[in-house]
Amino acid sequence: MNLHSSRASECAECDMGSTVDLISSCSHLHSSGPGSPSHETWDGGRLPKIQVLPEAPHGEKTKMKSLFISVMKIPLLFFLLYCFVCSLDTLSSAFQLAGGKVAGNIFQDNAILSNPVAGLVVGILVTVLVQSSSTSTSIIVSLVSSGLLEVKSAVPIIMGSNIGTSVTNTIVALMQAGERSEFKRAFAGATIHDCFNWLSVLVLLPLEVATGLLSFLARAVVSSFQLQSGEEAPELLKVITDPVTKLIIQLDKSVITGIALGAEHMRNRSLVKVWCGSSIYTPSANDSLNCSSVFDCKTALTSQGTAERCHHLFANTNLSDLSVGLILLAVSLLVLCSCLILIVKVLNSVLKGQVANIIQVIINTDFPYPFSWLAGYVAMLVGAGMTFLVQSSSVFTSAMTPLIGLGVITLERAYPLTLGSNIGTTTTAILAALASPGDKLPAACQIALCHFFFNAFGILLWYPLPFSRLPIRMAAALGERTAKYRWFAVLYLLLCFLLLPSLVFGLSLAGWQAMVGVGAPFAGVATFIVLVNLLQSHSPAHLPKKLRSWDFLPHWMHSLKPLDKLITNATAMCCSPSRSTTAASVDPEAPGSPDTTNVKSASVMFQGKVQLAFDNPALSYKDESPPQPRVFKLKGLERCNSTPL
Repeated sequence: MNLHSSRASECAECDMGSTVDLISSCSHLHSSGPGSPSHETWDGGRLPKIQVLPEAPHGEKTKMKSLFISVMKIPLLFFLLYCFVCSLDTLSSAFQLAGGKVAGNIFQDNAILSNPVAGLVVGILVTVLVQSSSTSTSIIVSLVSSGLLEVKSAVPIIMGSNIGTSVTNTIVALMQAGERSEFKRAFAGATIHDCFNWLSVLVLLPLEVATGLLSFLARAVVSSFQLQSGEEAPELLKVITDPVTKLIIQLDKSVITGIALGAEHMRNRSLVKVWCGSSIYTPSANDSLNCSSVFDCKTALTSQGTAERCHHLFANTNLSDLSVGLILLAVSLLVLCSCLILIVKVLNSVLKGQVANIIQVIINTDFPYPFSWLAGYVAMLVGAGMTFLVQSSSVFTSAMTPLIGLGVITLERAYPLTLGSNIGTTTTAILAALASPGDKLPAACQIALCHFFFNAFGILLWYPLPFSRLPIRMAAALGERTAKYRWFAVLYLLLCFLLLPSLVFGLSLAGWQAMVGVGAPFAGVATFIVLVNLLQSHSPAHLPKKLRSWDFLPHWMHSLKPLDKLITNATAMCCSPSRSTTAASVDPEAPGSPDTTNVKSASVMFQGKVQLAFDNPALSYKDESPPQPRVFKLKGLERCNSTPL
């Protein structure tokens, strides 16, 4: 009997505990050798160990059937990916219908937008509401070209738009919450974009407010060239998806821009486009007609002979924009979740054995020394090129998220791919700006260049030097936290993209005095906590004894355990009141506590734990308390959870 089987049989006679406890007690079997990964190492950046099993003998018919199924998985994967992209486009339309007019109203108060912090959160909120950074950018271009907003005031809004557009792949990562290890990697891969954007804003926003660097560079580049309007760049992905998405819904995005510009007659118009054609009648400020409704304006439109009724599902409906938006939101989320689950299952069946090893080598291998540093920059070029082809950074990063969750792409390689995607979407914006009309051309080019310089300076800050790649470590920490508390992902999404920006926006309405009065103490406390945490982990001797840990604070202030128990009890009572008492005793951080998300029989659970500990011994979850020394636990004549002598 080999070492693995003997140790597994020892642990088979121990008490039943959680997966975390089993791995903690038996993982020394695999980590006793030199160079083995420690339990504190985050394994999200590594491809899970792949075992190539010997194939059983098959007959000729069975082999042909297996080959046919394997070949058919490829077009099925492309079909699911196509449906996934179409559902993303429909999701964006649903958000615009539900919150587009609110977004236009937010842009109306130019006094608020002159505040850089308020402009930042406005950019976040508007992009989250309309689920499209290109829509929010087009509104900003219209405001700047009409003289209602200066370029310097528009730069913080562009930064906020860059943050808001990363919410899509974070939502996609939530669809992989069923498997803990996949969810950890997927959520880390999705939030690495958020971490990069927030860190870049923390440095570049104060720099822009103090010096106007980005707006100055953009203005200098535009003034040095004799720009002329050109043809719009072809949108390759739209050519493929428009035949389907235009049968579902078509929107009149000029309504949002008109509301932002203060056109009162636009408030009564619907975003659902009913009449299509080369020259659509638009009412004046004194006109009471609404040409976005089904029955109004028909005479005025048809008299010109240039309009025809649009052909989509909601062209003849009397539902309000909010009702249509909520219907599309529910359907698109359902299709999005279904496609993502099926994509992950198909990829799991395709990417196994030697195929996964080959893909891992191609994607994650570095160049030989001394050119190993070039691999990241090549990945940036690949990310920029792919984003330029699909004309959307959200589509590229969202499609990459399930691959990160499966472990095919490591977190270290996903980081430069995401940075390249940021550059790719700015080049797309620049080409779109060059196709703007003559009166909007300078403003559009300046806005697009500010977006480009923001991402370029961010890459210079957070990528070239290995120790400066803080977004990787931040995303890994977020992945760890969501692996332990899955509800933390929803809390993060609501807090970073909705509640915190809404709070700051509300304070900005009260004036800069209220914002400074609330924001300055909050920023001071946050800075103090970050500094103390750094000293606790690197140089605790320089801290007073009381500050060397946060144990002197109430438990709920330095741990998520109390909140986790509260949420667990609430969900258990909602789902099954009889299980609420059982759920109340569950502690995800205490040794021996079972996983409340998967309730199985004892024998099946135990076999899964033994297999998990054997296949992936590095899988462990960080505890908030210091690690306790190992002790001998004797049970009869057997020895469990012991240290190797």
